[in-house]
Amino acid sequence: MKIVFDQRYQEVYASDPAAAQGRLDKAQKLLCARYECIQPQPAQEADLELVHPPHHINRIKERSHLFELACLAAGGGITAATLACSGEPAFGLI
Repeated sequence: MKIVFDQRYQEVYASDPAAAQGRLDKAQKLLCARYECIQPQPAQEADLELVHPPHHINRIKERSHLFELACLAAGGGITAATLACSGEPAFGLI
């Protein structure tokens, strides 16, 4: 099993509980101690355009730090899916 994870996923990006400080700490510690953790590459804008309309992408781009994290999260999802489709068990800790 491969765990797709980047330390930047721990950054607080919003005020809701899903983005709370420490939300991934226990899972990351447990999973990365047991399985190989790999870092994803950020998704390209063309990847985002496959699932989001341009006005949504542009709205998120206005908050450059959020856009960077969003691309990294999408890239993590793509990485986990690519691994799984190639037969490698994978989990995106995003």
